[in-house]
This record gives sequence, structure tokens and C-alpha cells, in this order.
Amino acid sequence: MPATVRHTAGRWRHIVAYHAVRVPWYAVVVLRAAMVGAVRTATRVTAWASLPETDRLLESATSAGDAALWLKLARELRGTRRARGLAVTAGVGAVVAAWTLLLPTLPTPWLAVVCLALVGMLARAGRDPGRPLIPPAIVTPRFRRLTADIVLRAYYAAKLGNPDKPDQQITFGSPMAREGEGSRVVVDLPYGKGLTDAVRTLPSIASGLDVSTSQVFISRDDSSVRRHVLWVADRDPLALPAGTTPLLARKPTDIWKPAPFGLNERGRPVALDMMWNSILIGAQPRQGKTFALRSLALYAALDPYVRISVFDGGGKPDWRIFSLVADRCGFGLAPDISGDPIDTLLFTLRELKKDVQRRYVELSKLPPAICPEGKLTRDIARDPDYGMPVWLLALDEFQEYFNTGNQDADKEIAELLVYLIRVAPAAGVIIGSATQRPSGIGSSGETSRRFTDFRDNHIIRFALKTGSWQVSDLVLGSGAYTEGLDSSTLLPQHKGVGILRGASDANPTVRTFLADAQHAEQIIHAARALRQAARTLTGQAAGVPVPARRDVLADVAAVFAGEPGLHWAEIAERLSATAPDVYADVTADVVSAQVRALGVPSVDVKRRGTVLKGARPAAIQPPPPRAAGSPPAATG
Repeated sequence: MPATVRHTAGRWRHIVAYHAVRVPWYAVVVLRAAMVGAVRTATRVTAWASLPETDRLLESATSAGDAALWLKLARELRGTRRARGLAVTAGVGAVVAAWTLLLPTLPTPWLAVVCLALVGMLARAGRDPGRPLIPPAIVTPRFRRLTADIVLRAYYAAKLGNPDKPDQQITFGSPMAREGEGSRVVVDLPYGKGLTDAVRTLPSIASGLDVSTSQVFISRDDSSVRRHVLWVADRDPLALPAGTTPLLARKPTDIWKPAPFGLNERGRPVALDMMWNSILIGAQPRQGKTFALRSLALYAALDPYVRISVFDGGGKPDWRIFSLVADRCGFGLAPDISGDPIDTLLFTLRELKKDVQRRYVELSKLPPAICPEGKLTRDIARDPDYGMPVWLLALDEFQEYFNTGNQDADKEIAELLVYLIRVAPAAGVIIGSATQRPSGIGSSGETSRRFTDFRDNHIIRFALKTGSWQVSDLVLGSGAYTEGLDSSTLLPQHKGVGILRGASDANPTVRTFLADAQHAEQIIHAARALRQAARTLTGQAAGVPVPARRDVLADVAAVFAGEPGLHWAEIAERLSATAPDVYADVTADVVSAQVRALGVPSVDVKRRGTVLKGARPAAIQPPPPRAAGSPPAATG
């Protein structure tokens, strides 16, 4: 009811304002029409009194040579014209007498009313046929008014019921009401029908309503399978841009508060709670997935206490400005002057895994007064003494990292990502992923399975335009289509528009805020200034390069110290002692696998009377040239 009142009041406010500013022009139009009407009225009265159309009758009698008929017609015409002439004369005399004698005696308001009435009648007589004198405030209807009859017609046309069968009739669970810029009603389908049936026939329902498909929205009602909510927009709500991002204010943000993301189909703001979540964004190329993920990363960047790592498998320019604030970043797969992005990614993922494991241990040691429920808090995250800041890992075109051209790198990246997507969010690590290949990619069967595992473990899903409902389900998660969520129905011109699932109980269609390259640059420069002031710049943004790759053969050769041979367990122990930052968790099996992969044979070595597998220094050779995109020699 309140929405209906607001809508009606707004409509009449628009009509009044529209006509008010046009009153001077309307006066000119009405006076012109009144003058035309006066001429037309005089012409019609004259024609009525003179009967010009009877001249044809006299001509016909003359042509026929019928003198008696002609005389009879002439007598009747003279009498009729005399009577009508007297009537016109009397009427004109009465009007003149009233104008000169009565009107001056009337009060001014009544005189104005009489004049306006007279001008109005003359103007009506002088208007163009078939056209209104004053145009309507809304030239064409802005929307089709929705009624119960129209909805029933649409649903029956879609074969969702039968009005002639009592058990197949469609009913309503609520009255028709205005909601936002559209109409809302709860529809009860016949027994045996459900939401899936309505979703499948959505184009037919839109046709029956005589609107476009993008104006019709169907959502589940939890009270019954056969009940759903129908919302029909007055016009295509997705064709209207949401506008530029509010982050252009360049004020500090707080990652513990929801990030502005866009507007839903009803024009209401939509915000994402990034903490404790992982976010998957999928779409066809050039539909806005990079902009959507980047807008969330920009929000995190303006919080100086959030550590950011950014990796773009596509190597596009969109993310490179983040090198000013990112702890670690990499673009594309090919090495460049800043190093090998695959090396950087592997280093970051290993570091992140160790940090997550450390966080759980440290959080478990803190007292409940500081760390309730053993979870990271805002105070702990912002206290440098704890060393547990919120960490955002943004991965654009992440499918590229599952197919780098090196199976060893693919396998390790896949294993690390799956571990992090399962465990890291609860430790304060936010993972944002975007892809145009949600169906999967990988150089081996195991890597492909890991890709699916990584994709399906995201909590929040955002699907922009996709090619089919099956691909939409891969992004939004299994069962989304049966809930009426299908991003393939979005039109190609709906750039930056997608379906959001998992962020709340509602699953809105969101028009994301725009942050183009210029906006991103302005925001990132402001974010860097905030981090410099808070002294939270780290890693590459602070000028600290990624640690150089370790030469595992050189490290192994160095631990022999003149010994003719060592067991693998001894080699691992000595590596851990000499380089704990890299080899702290190394085991005999790991060292053996890495060194043997570089061509060093595993041989029997006798040490202190015990013969076990190991290596001899004479067999250690310099490593072969490393192909671009292959993993570093040691994992640490």
C-alpha cells in the first residue's frame, strides 16, 4: 500500500510539474484555437441559416424541366431560411445584449469564469480533429499497468494452468501491489506445478504480459513449492547504468563492513560482505567480470590494513595499477623485467598457506577475552604485533594458472588453491576469483578435478552474461537454474549486469557500479597514500622484491661438506638447518623427488654401518635451463 501511494503521488507530481511550466505556451495555443473556433462557428451558423446544400435540389428540378417541383422547393426554402435567419438574428442580439448589459455587472471572478468557458468552447471547436489541444504529460505510456486479468492471461498462455478446470486454476497469494518501479504479486500455481515450470516458460509469460523478458523476475517463495513471487518492472531495469562507484570519494574503507557493489533490479543498493567469504565471478568475455572483481579489490585497497595480492592470468592492463599497493602481483604467464609471474604466484601461495597454518595456531593460544570463539577479530587484524592482517587474494582469469604449460607447476598451484579456498577464508583470507572458462581447464585429469574443486568451493557467486543455463549453473552453483537464476537470459547489452547468489537470502540481479581505468588509477593513488600514512605498504609495493629462486642442486651440494655421500634424511636435515626460511618443512622424500627430477640418481649410501638411499656429490650437476612458466626448483 505505501509503495502504491508513493507511486501515484509521484505520477501526479510529474503531471502537475509538466503542465505548470508549459502554461504560457498553452495560453497561446488555446487563444489561437479559440480564434479558429470562432471562424468555424460563424461559418457553420451561416451555412445552417442559408442551407447552401439545397441548391443542388433546385438545379435538379430545373434540369428535369419540372416547374411545379421547382416552385414548391423555392417556397419551402424561402420560409426555412426566413425562420432560421430570424433565429440567428435573435441569438446574436441576445449575445450582444448580454455582453453589453449583463456581463459588466458580474463580479470579476464570475466574469473570468464566463470568459474562460466561452474561450474553452471556441477552442474546442477550433482544435485539429483527432488531436488533443493540450498534449498529455506522458506522451506514450511508460509502462503497461499490471492487473490480475493480465497476469492470468499470461500464465494460461504459458500453459501453466487451465481456467476451465477447477484443480488447474491459478490463484494469487497476495493482492497486486506496487514495489519500486514495478508491480509485485504472489502467484500460486496449480497443484503439480512449481517454480521450475514457471522459470522454463519465462519468455512465454513475458509475451503474455506484453513486456520484454528482462522486465520479468520470478523468485522462490519458501512457503510452498508451487508458490513464487512475480515482479514485473515498468521498463527494463537492467538497461539503466548504476553509475560510477562511490569509492571515487577516495575515503578510507573498512573491510569489516560491506563493500558497495551496485544496484539491484529495484534500484536498491547492494553491498557484499567480503570478510570470511570467497567470491567467484564468471561470464563471457567483455561482459564486465574484471571490472566487478576489480571494484571489490579497490574497496579493499582503500583499507590500509588489508594486505593485497593480485594475479591476472590474462596479463591485461586492467590490474597493473595495483602494483602500487599489492604485496605481491603478477600479470600473464610469461616472464618480464619484474620476474616470472608463475614463480611469484607459487611463492605467494606457499607463503599464504604457511601464514594460514600459523594463524590457526596463534589464534588458538589467545585467551577468549581477546579472541572470542578462536576467530580473527578486527582489533587483532589491525594490531601489527599479531601479524595477522586481513589478506585479499585476487585471481583474474584464474583458469590460466591451471594450464601454465608445466604439469608440475599446474599440480602445485591447483593443490595450494584448493587448500586455501577450503581453509583460508576462516583465517581472514578473502579470495576473489574471475574466469571466462567456468567449465574447467587443465593439463591433466587431476588438475582438472582440482579446478572443479576450487571453483565449487566459493561461497558467493556472481554470474554476468553466459552462453547457456548450464554454464550459468557452473558459476552460480548447482541448482541455481531450478531457483529461477539463469544468467544466459541477460541481454548482450546488459554490460556489468549479473546475478548474485550466496551473499544473502535474496539473489538479486545487480547492475555493478562502474570504475573504469581512470577511476581505478585515482582510487589506487589515494589507497597508496593511505598505506604510506599508516605504514602498511609491504612486499613489491614497498620495493621488496620476491626472494630469488633457490638453486636446490647448489644448496644440496653445499651441505656435503666433503662427505662422499649422504642419506636423503641427512640432506633434508642439513638443508633445514642451513636455510630454515626455505627448507623448514622439507622432508627426505621431498628432497629426493626434487633432486632426482633434476637428473641426480638415488643410490645406496653406507653411513655409520647403515645403507640407505641417498646421493653422492659427484653426481650433482648444474640444473638445465628452466622453461618459462615452470616452477622454481625448491619449494621450501
